[in-house]
Amino acid sequence: MTAPASTRAVWKGAISFGLVHIPVVLYSATAETRPKFNLIDPTTMSPVGNKQVSKTTGEAVQRDELVKGIQVEEGQYVVLSKEDIRNALPKSTQTIEIEAFVDAAEIPATFFSKPYHVAPGARGLKPFALLRDVLQRTGKIGVAKIVISTKQHLAALMPSGGGLVLELMRWSDEVRDAPSSTIGDTGAAAPNERELKMAEQLVTDMAAAWSPDLFHDEFKEKLQQLVQAKAAAGDVATLQPLPGEEAPAPSADVLDLTELLRRSLQGKAAPAPAAAAPAPAARRSAAANDEPAAAPRKKAAEPKAPAKARTSVKAAASTGAGTGKPAAGTRKRKGEQA
Repeated sequence: MTAPASTRAVWKGAISFGLVHIPVVLYSATAETRPKFNLIDPTTMSPVGNKQVSKTTGEAVQRDELVKGIQVEEGQYVVLSKEDIRNALPKSTQTIEIEAFVDAAEIPATFFSKPYHVAPGARGLKPFALLRDVLQRTGKIGVAKIVISTKQHLAALMPSGGGLVLELMRWSDEVRDAPSSTIGDTGAAAPNERELKMAEQLVTDMAAAWSPDLFHDEFKEKLQQLVQAKAAAGDVATLQPLPGEEAPAPSADVLDLTELLRRSLQGKAAPAPAAAAPAPAARRSAAANDEPAAAPRKKAAEPKAPAKARTSVKAAASTGAGTGKPAAGTRKRKGEQA
């Protein structure tokens, strides 16, 4: 199953070639789905961050104190100011400038880097369809230049299904030649006709229609199964709050959220009364502290309810390797024993 389509535009502009101007929008065509590992100090169960450290003194350096330099010789650097770098940045024209149309088969696969879906912008549907159809009919690819986030890229505009894809490309000096060991002496090792026919038969027997769902990332699937199994068994670590973060105030009775859910599913827990919506100030306070806001006081005329032991649920810290992830749209919480 492919990742869901992106709904966030990463670039807006136009395709330009000759006198043709086609308004378009770019959307990311790829997604990173492998689990992300967070570094954790096992002795304190605290997240570990990164610091900019001087390699000479070993002391941390503030980011705003750093300057950028480019090495010209061993140990020799040219230091560039922010103004130097700003002046060298390419001018953003918000245009995909097609400079040539080439045969699709002429571009080696090693030049392609990152794809984006191209969608027609306002009043650009007809010229967009025209460009797509003419590229399909001629078998050509539009080679263009584009500036995204202040960085200039070489790109290939090509038809894909019913639309267009813009594939960011590597510049020629970024692509390595193949070492001779990958080619060898092909003349001396040329296969004979009988071997070619046997190999062709094998390829034909293994031929299949392209279906990306037939292929799976086994490493990701095994990690997900392991994480789910550990989480179901209660093997979940609680990270310590970072300095400056306020932990929930202790109460007379702190319950585990997992236990509350288990009791609810078994029908042993009485339904809790719906809490009234907190005042705006209370909501802002709760959002700032990442903990539930206190329920408003009842009117004096109402009968006083019996006192109940208060519960507080501690917000779970960012999950790392071996921790379960909350379902979409929810926040997972884990309690602590007072």
